[in-house]
Amino acid sequence: MPLGLAALGELLVERAGLINIGLEGAILAGAFGALVGASTAGGIGAGFAAAALAGLVIAMLFALCVIWIRADQIIAGTALTLLSVGATGTLYRALFGSSGAALRIPTSEPVAIPGVATLPVVGAALFSQPPITYFLYLLAPALAWWLARTHAGLALRAIGERPEAAEAAGIAVDRLRVLAILSGGVLGGLAGGTLVLAQAGTFAEGMSAGRGFIAIAIVVLGRWTPYGVAAGALLFGAASALQYAFQAMGWNAPYQVFLVVPYALTLAALAGAVGRARAPAALGRALETRR
Repeated sequence: MPLGLAALGELLVERAGLINIGLEGAILAGAFGALVGASTAGGIGAGFAAAALAGLVIAMLFALCVIWIRADQIIAGTALTLLSVGATGTLYRALFGSSGAALRIPTSEPVAIPGVATLPVVGAALFSQPPITYFLYLLAPALAWWLARTHAGLALRAIGERPEAAEAAGIAVDRLRVLAILSGGVLGGLAGGTLVLAQAGTFAEGMSAGRGFIAIAIVVLGRWTPYGVAAGALLFGAASALQYAFQAMGWNAPYQVFLVVPYALTLAALAGAVGRARAPAALGRALETRR
């Protein structure tokens, strides 16, 4: 779930011709925001709202650096990730103390969908999940329809391919890029909120654990399409579950071998897909400085 939400948000950003390395920071900020929102307001809904807001703040800073200041995308994203790591750690200790690791908050209860939750093998795995999971199920087809069937989606794809031509056609390039960045930040924040409110039930410093970078790789694995990105996130999630299954089998092997399983499978899939994938033509290109 966290990977799917974050990767779909990054998909919008990359379709606009940008790369947001700060996605890792948005996920971490969202996780901390979820903790603060849920513990102060006393509700899971407030926690998700705070998570989305925290991710939005990181995205606003990224948009400020990249769109208005025209800073390098990679450097700006890396700096924002480091800022998020430092800020969340400092605020966590200031608000909850050094013993905050024991803090627990309620998590979303699974909601079973009648008729399909009882299906063998996939029923409980796919259709007896927290509500945020079903949001992802709706988000992927909605984004696919929006990108392919709407004027705004076409404009976003045009910006990622030929921003100069899009601007000549009357498309507000910077405005659409800002909206894409902010949308990606909100989804990244929700990804962090999912870690806290639907999985762990607590916050730990650095708990994003590289998920933002993995989500960026999943966008490539998914060939910059919403359905492909959702499938890539499912592949990595399944591979992550597989490592626990291998350990439960009692195989006589160092546990580090099992830990590397999801990354090895994802890299193998990425290596097989990247040669046949075509990225947006303007992806990562330095933005022209305003005169």
